[in-house]
Amino acid sequence: MTLIETLAGVGAGSPLAEALAQRAQIMELSQASHDAVLLPREPGGLSHAERAALATRMASVNRDNALAAHYRALLADAGETPVLAAIAAGEDASQAGADARLAALVRHIDILTARTREATKGDVAALVAAGITEPDVVRLAELAAFVNYQARVIAGLRLLGASR
Repeated sequence: MTLIETLAGVGAGSPLAEALAQRAQIMELSQASHDAVLLPREPGGLSHAERAALATRMASVNRDNALAAHYRALLADAGETPVLAAIAAGEDASQAGADARLAALVRHIDILTARTREATKGDVAALVAAGITEPDVVRLAELAAFVNYQARVIAGLRLLGASR
């Protein structure tokens, strides 16, 4: 069973489990995306701990406590620091002691999670101005896209499971 299915509470043998079995490749690809985005062999300029902290923050904004707990556990395994713990907990980055680079990452993740329609080219330029390389801007966008997708799929599956 994939992480999405587990966190959505899809019970073995349930009608929802049977429906998902017909779409097993989607669940497997989602799990592979999780591993590639959160735990890549070559993380570039976004450490595994930073990724986990940002993912925890996004899961919390999406009001998914189980998903946030999953990412908190990844953060603990990846080398949690007080600053990353504060960011994961939703604190203001500058008040948490984040440097300009990390504050820019948090600001961008918050925009992509809570105010997607407000995102502009200027936001990407702000990342670059903070010293974030273009490949890491792409990595950050992948992280935001995946975690927000994951939260929405889990929420949808929970609703489907509850309606039966």
